[in-house]
Amino acid sequence: MKAENTLSIRRTISLIGLSWGAVSLVSASHAQTTQPPLTIARQGAFTAGGTTVGTPSSSAVCDHGQVEYQIPAKARSVGLFLWHSSSVNVWKNRWDGGEGFESIFLRRGFPIYLWDGPGVGRASLPCVPMESAPEPGSDQQSFTAWRFGPSYMDWYPDVQFPRGDKRAWDQAIRARYTEYDNVENAKLQAHAAAAALDRTGPVVLVTNSAGGLRALLTALESDKVKAIVAYENVGFVLPESENDGAPPGKYGPVYVPLEAFKKLAKIPMQFVWGDHLSQPRGPQMALPANRKFVELINSYGGKAEILELAEQGLKGNTHLPFADMNNVAVADQLQSFLARHNLSDAPTKKPGTAKSKPIN
Repeated sequence: MKAENTLSIRRTISLIGLSWGAVSLVSASHAQTTQPPLTIARQGAFTAGGTTVGTPSSSAVCDHGQVEYQIPAKARSVGLFLWHSSSVNVWKNRWDGGEGFESIFLRRGFPIYLWDGPGVGRASLPCVPMESAPEPGSDQQSFTAWRFGPSYMDWYPDVQFPRGDKRAWDQAIRARYTEYDNVENAKLQAHAAAAALDRTGPVVLVTNSAGGLRALLTALESDKVKAIVAYENVGFVLPESENDGAPPGKYGPVYVPLEAFKKLAKIPMQFVWGDHLSQPRGPQMALPANRKFVELINSYGGKAEILELAEQGLKGNTHLPFADMNNVAVADQLQSFLARHNLSDAPTKKPGTAKSKPIN
C-alpha cells in the first residue's frame, strides 16, 4: 500500500507542474471601515539565512529570506508563519480589499510573520543568475487554475470573488512575483526559513500551493514548527524507501531517511481544499495525492487530515481560500484545528514581557 501511494503521489506531482502555475493576490480600493483599530505592540522586519560570495575585500550577500512581522499587544505563545506561493499580498487582503489572514489573526492575538523565501519578492538577491520574462497566456491559465471559473472570465456563480469588480481582478492578476519552483530552491528556502524560526520562536506554518513542500522541508530542520496548515498543497516529502528512481518534478517529491520522515509524523497537519474540486487537472490530480500522503504519514503514527471546505458548508472557495470573500469563516476552521491541538492559548501576554523583546 505504501509503495502504491508513493508512486501515485510522485506521478501526480509531475503532472501538476504542467498545469498549475504560481498563485497570487490582490487588493482593491474597497477597505473595511467597521473594524476597530488594531493594537500592535511591535512590528518590523529581518532577514534570515543566506550566505556570502566573493572574497573578504570584494563580497556580496545573497540567498537570504525576509520576514515581516507584527506582534499584537496581547499575544498568544504560538505565531502564524504565512508562506505564499506568489506574493505576501495573498495574506494581507481579501479579494475586495477587506481584511486578509494577517489582520484577522492579529485581531485574534496571533503573532504574524510574513515570509519571502530566498530569490522571491523582497528577498530577491539570489547567489546564482535567475531570469524572468512575461508568459503570454498565464493570466488565462491562472483564472482556471485558481478555480474562479471553468474558462477565462466564465465565473462560477457561487465563486467567493467579487465578480463585478474589474479592479479586484486586475489587482489579483498583478500581485505576483516570479516563483522558481524546483527541489533545489525549495530546499534553499526551507533552510533559510528554519533560520528565521530560530528568531521567531514556535509557529504554525500556514502555506499555499507549492509552499506546502517547503513547509515540510522546514519542519525537518526546525523544532519550532508546531503544526502545518497547507492550503491546496502540491508537493511532498516521502521516505527514501518509497523512491522508485524516477527524477523529481518541480514540486518534488523529496525523499528523506525514514527516521526523518517519522519526525514529520509528530507534527499535526491539515491539508485544506476549496470548492469545485471536480475541475480537470489541478484538484483532480493534487487532492488524491494529498489523501495518499495523509494515509502514508498516518501509517507511521502521524496526525494529518484533509479538510474540504465545501463539506463544512463553505461553498465557492478558490485555490486561495484565505483571500476569498468568506475568509473569516475559513479562518474559523483554521483556529478550530489549532485549538484541537492545543496551539491556540488565550492571548494574555502584554508588552513588557519576554515575548516583547526585539526579534532581531
